[in-house]
Amino acid sequence: MKNKGMMIGCAIGGVVLLAVGMLVFWGISTYNNLVTLDQAVVQQWSQVENQYQRRADLIPNLVSTVKGYADFEKEVLTRVTEARASVGKLNITPELLNDPQAFAKFQSLQGELSSALSRLLVTVENYPQLKANENFLQLQAQLEGTENRISVERRKFNEVVQQYNTTIKRFPASMFAGMFGFGEKQYFKSIQGADTPPKVEF
Repeated sequence: MKNKGMMIGCAIGGVVLLAVGMLVFWGISTYNNLVTLDQAVVQQWSQVENQYQRRADLIPNLVSTVKGYADFEKEVLTRVTEARASVGKLNITPELLNDPQAFAKFQSLQGELSSALSRLLVTVENYPQLKANENFLQLQAQLEGTENRISVERRKFNEVVQQYNTTIKRFPASMFAGMFGFGEKQYFKSIQGADTPPKVEF
């Protein structure tokens, strides 16, 4: 009778240990999955940043080339230069992805820069000699390619954010997400005119 009681006790203890072990294993697996998804968002964000930086690096050369035409509208160039400077002043950190207001500001400033570039490129239409300038044509092609890449990387970014946000909101992963500080990430949202790259073909 005593042996039977010990056997039952051992069996119950084994089941409890197995259940605890499975819970711990599931917890570790869930946490690791959240870390993986979080890092995928960060990695894709760096791709978006790279393309925005590439565009920012092209702008001084573009402005310099256009400035060579003395009668070119200075107001248009000033807007591009100021918009680029505003983007450059924004401190971009990984925390930006968790802050809706900071992310909206980043997107707004990038949208203003896109708009200023669009105005510049439309204004160039009035300058046939500038449109034929080889240096300008090369910069124009590079800018067009960069704008397209920005659009592609933003779409990919939204896809990985969607996967991450969906995972942290699903039960039971949502318990771990809240416990370990995995907060919702921000999406790129359409701003009027920002979802279309500046027209750079004439």
